[in-house]
Amino acid sequence: MEAVPGLDLSHPPFDLLDDAGRARLAARVDMGFHPRGETIITAGAPSERVVVILKGQVHAFDLDAAGHEQRFADYGSGDIFGAWAVMAGRARHSYRADTDVVSFLIPAGIFRQLLAEQPAFAAWFQEGLAVKGQLAQRGRGSELAELMVTQVGAAHLAPAVRVPAATSIADASARLREERVDCLLVDDPAHPQPGVVTRTDLLDALTRARLPLEAAVGPLASRPLVAQQTTDVLFQALVTMAERHIERIAVRDGEAIVGTLGMAEVLSHYASHSHLITLRLARARSLDEVAEAARGMTRLVRGLHAQGARMPALMELVSALNSRVMARLFELLVPRELQGRMCLLVLGSEGRREQLLKTDQDNALVVDDTLDWPELDATMARFTEAMGEVGYPPCTGGVMVSNPHWRMSAAQWRARLDEWRSHYDAQAAMDLAITLDARPVAGNAALFEPLDARLQALGGDERLLHAMAAAVLQFESPISMFGQLRQDERGVDLKRGGIFPIVHGLRCLALKHGIVQRNSFARCAALVQAGG
Repeated sequence: MEAVPGLDLSHPPFDLLDDAGRARLAARVDMGFHPRGETIITAGAPSERVVVILKGQVHAFDLDAAGHEQRFADYGSGDIFGAWAVMAGRARHSYRADTDVVSFLIPAGIFRQLLAEQPAFAAWFQEGLAVKGQLAQRGRGSELAELMVTQVGAAHLAPAVRVPAATSIADASARLREERVDCLLVDDPAHPQPGVVTRTDLLDALTRARLPLEAAVGPLASRPLVAQQTTDVLFQALVTMAERHIERIAVRDGEAIVGTLGMAEVLSHYASHSHLITLRLARARSLDEVAEAARGMTRLVRGLHAQGARMPALMELVSALNSRVMARLFELLVPRELQGRMCLLVLGSEGRREQLLKTDQDNALVVDDTLDWPELDATMARFTEAMGEVGYPPCTGGVMVSNPHWRMSAAQWRARLDEWRSHYDAQAAMDLAITLDARPVAGNAALFEPLDARLQALGGDERLLHAMAAAVLQFESPISMFGQLRQDERGVDLKRGGIFPIVHGLRCLALKHGIVQRNSFARCAALVQAGG
């Protein structure tokens, strides 16, 4: 398959090509040699090839208004450049050989053909929604691209069938069969918005609650009604269903309810099997079954990324699934009658919904002040252990429910918040920063609500904000005065030197401006809107 020895077509992005595409590429690729100092591609000019570095170093640079070079990025063995110059007809940067460079050269013509014919390959290079719209219309792997741009209103919606709250279980069941739907919207004068009752709700009422056929469906309806707008994308509907533990939502056009959308309709547009993970988690009766379901998440992320899913959308879906994993472990380990007397929180990147793959645990627990449960310590230690067995390693800093510092009663949490108001040392500032990202995932979320309100109120304390913001300066930037990355024998810590200052800066500004969003993208957008 490889006409040129050494070009590995089994790694991204070439593994996204089908066999015929890889064969065509292998037959046309050539080798190049670029002596040190050669400008391989010039900014503003088109390129007749895409370059894959076999050996050597290349740097990209721009010229400022005075004509001085500004180094933009460095490239080494295995890196690809020149794709944009081929796709757009002009290069954004200039590329110069730092050393003698040996490369593989992909002719522009064959590269454009592969982009046009192989959607997954194209999505690796182009992530704009307009591109995904084109990908949705052709080729294999187009289901995901379509899902990312198809609006909820374009799906095949089930009709929104409404019944009064006084309708009997028998009549409601007959109406489901008559209308061929899985749920009914229930109108109740006591509530401004309709509720929803499903076929499963009716079955449970008869078999588990032993209600008579004549019982009214009003008390069985679930509220508030979970809905998406017709202008939302199907991918967002999938995230909502996964996060809310439901399989059907209402669809609104403005305020009007125009139908309902179920997992069957979504999956008709989507073949990633993410909902299968949700179903496995819901049905899991042991830690092994939870672990088996969680193992599918890495494959899901790999498949979605290969097909061009954008990172924010991927993080939302993975966050929803991670939350389901933790909630299921909590339900398996904590007795049902006690689950409503504590609240499990996720912190850090998981709290901000910025987790993509399984990293270390960051969680906490709020316990009802009146709960006296001798097994609490041992159960939370087992929870931390179970998280590790499922694939989430322990937090090296001990930010876990197994640590009493992060497992307290509501009164103790209130005292902790008051302490943060008067103590501005580095540890207090860091604990506060971690807690500001907290999000409930299991148990009784109402236990966290008053604490969250107290957290947000801390934004009015200028001295506290100053102490928090100082943490940004704890770690030195890995950028040298010449714009190059500095590294030691372990490489470059991008999280400490690049991501943390941005995330923490947004966190501090959000607290100052009273912005309650946790996600960094959402915080950023809200800060712009608030002029912050």
